[in-house]
Amino acid sequence: MEGLIVIRPLGADDLEAVLQIQAQCPEIVAWSRAAYAPVVCGNYRGWVAVTGPQVLGFLVSRQTLEEAEILNLAVRPEARRLGLGSQLLARALEEARRAGVRRVGLEVRASNVAAIRFYERHGFRLQGRRRDYYSNPREDALLYGCVLAPSQPET
Repeated sequence: MEGLIVIRPLGADDLEAVLQIQAQCPEIVAWSRAAYAPVVCGNYRGWVAVTGPQVLGFLVSRQTLEEAEILNLAVRPEARRLGLGSQLLARALEEARRAGVRRVGLEVRASNVAAIRFYERHGFRLQGRRRDYYSNPREDALLYGCVLAPSQPET
């Protein structure tokens, strides 16, 4: 994993790598290849962290007016603790801010302590719980959210 890390939009050519990362990350929601169609056609937003041709992580979000939701975020296990998740999240939040989003939400498995700490470090706060939201295994989802400050006009 040497080299420059680039965060760029997720495209159709990235789907195989995204599915491989998903398979290595049982703590996230596993989507089918078809479930990524809204990302590829532009209805959802997606980004990948790459070095050279290798996809190391991805993030998918959706936006409606002034709200956005982080739908999936994963980094290859061997590439964790390098700041890739933070870079992906920062890119998604900045683009949401520029688009006028004021609030970002997400769900996380109640047992996923690493993800909970990650999101709390990035300003997300616990806002609720959905009982038995996840399956395999059955588990509650914790609802997290953050408010984005308006983007500053460029001078």
